[in-house]
Amino acid sequence: MKLNIFFTAGFIENATTLEIIQALEENGADLIEVGMPYSDPVVDGPVIQKANQIAINNGMNISKLFKELEGLKTKVKIPVILMGYLNPVMQYGIEEFCEDAENVGVQGVIIPDLPPHAYEKDYKQLFEEHKLNFSFIITPQTDNQRMKYLDELSNGFVYAVSTNSVTGNTLQHQEQEAYFTRLKEFKFKNECYVGFGIREKKDLDYLSQFVDGGIIGSAFMRHLAQNKDSALNAIPRFMKVLKD
Repeated sequence: MKLNIFFTAGFIENATTLEIIQALEENGADLIEVGMPYSDPVVDGPVIQKANQIAINNGMNISKLFKELEGLKTKVKIPVILMGYLNPVMQYGIEEFCEDAENVGVQGVIIPDLPPHAYEKDYKQLFEEHKLNFSFIITPQTDNQRMKYLDELSNGFVYAVSTNSVTGNTLQHQEQEAYFTRLKEFKFKNECYVGFGIREKKDLDYLSQFVDGGIIGSAFMRHLAQNKDSALNAIPRFMKVLKD
């Protein structure tokens, strides 16, 4: 069971994005999603929404993020992907974004509000030219035909949200088991990771019988918020509980 940790870049003032990534890798993360702050993160719950606003107030943007990621290629071995929304990427310039992401060593991208047909028609070749995997999101309401299409279009992993809600809620094991079973039985080309509502090791242990990995975001961001003055020192404690 792979552990994917999400955090919003710029949320912590006294630790750079690269330092947080390195601390997560050193303490057992298998993959890291770095959130690009945006003023209207529609799929995120209150914890990550607040983190986005704090990060923006701290001056974080895509340009600054790439500066903080300098050295990623040589200092970090696990995959690091960027997650964010289309508007800031388009304002930055999508070709420049892909070039800069490749240059620093980013391996993949998730843009939830980029329609799959637009990606396929206008951007797929560009992302592939810059060796950037792209992951699409599925939900409990995504039918099998659509899942097959999004799986074939993805070349990173398939991001299966656990519920038709926003991030930060509680994972409902039994209530969602039919959906998780459907994921297990579906013949994905890519690995499938479940996100939204995963907080504890017991959630990861439960999901391990169905999918390849779990994504933890709001719980980690909440932990950072409670330890903002010593964020890097707080990361080993958070990860130890999940890995032991």
